[in-house]
Amino acid sequence: MKNGTLVISLDFELIWGIFDHADILNKKQYFDNTLNVIPEIIECFDKNEVRATWATVGMLFNDNWEEWVANSPNNKPTYQNEKLDAYAYGAMHRKSGLDRFFFAPNLIKEIQQAKGQEVGTHTYSHYYCLESGQNEEQFASDIDIAIKLASKFNINLKSLVFPRNQFNESYLACCAQKGLSSVRSNPNVWYWNTMAPQTIATKVFRTADAYFPLGTKSYGADSLIKNIPLCQPSSRFLRPQHTIELINSLRLNRIKNEIIQAAQKGEVYHLWWHPHNFGIDPEGAIKTLKAIIEVYTYCKDNFGMESKTMQELQLDVS
Repeated sequence: MKNGTLVISLDFELIWGIFDHADILNKKQYFDNTLNVIPEIIECFDKNEVRATWATVGMLFNDNWEEWVANSPNNKPTYQNEKLDAYAYGAMHRKSGLDRFFFAPNLIKEIQQAKGQEVGTHTYSHYYCLESGQNEEQFASDIDIAIKLASKFNINLKSLVFPRNQFNESYLACCAQKGLSSVRSNPNVWYWNTMAPQTIATKVFRTADAYFPLGTKSYGADSLIKNIPLCQPSSRFLRPQHTIELINSLRLNRIKNEIIQAAQKGEVYHLWWHPHNFGIDPEGAIKTLKAIIEVYTYCKDNFGMESKTMQELQLDVS
């Protein structure tokens, strides 16, 4: 029987991921907590030999606003919803004094230097691939800038996560042309189909799925279609800490049981979250992460489970 595999991917974005629906002035403590907890996440991974892919918004690679302006493309996304325009948002906040929430080159270097950590891309501008108004040419320009900036860090981008999980199958050929060989896709269940209308039922089932058994979340590596890029379905979103401990326990037990099942069946289990999700309750979030890693270690020792980045899984499958 094949060994099970734990894949972890993190959508590293800071303010670029939520600027359209959150006031940065009300999020200062939240993002300061995030900046402080990321080195703890890295340390947890390193100490326990857990590998992970950090899908990083390319704008975070910039050192300052001057570099950010210089990297502004001519072919920007033309969303019908202007609230999604990262370039307009950035221009409004250049004098905010909150540069630490917009740029993170030192943290990226820390991730890059940590053992077993892959720096992937979350597009350059947190690009929304299913929004009205944008097009494939604009997406290609966005990816070009992400690749250019990463190369300055001697990073060869291989893995991509679509922002907001807006998986756009028609953009996969472009990803392949740009050298991206693995992409995180959504679970193969109706309430994760981002191409379909997002209804109240969709939201209810996604939430309930985090706490109650609604089907198997792991999958066999041999079930993946061996295309480039390799589409790797996510299994579980690690939801943020809740103020009600019972809810936290249900969520954690759900994940622990799923990891054990994946290990026993020799399947892939892909867990993901945003580092800023740990900004709500950093201490509780790290405690949860350590509990998850403890279960992985048990599965590694007893069932031979392995930890892999998205790129490593792609190489194994191919």
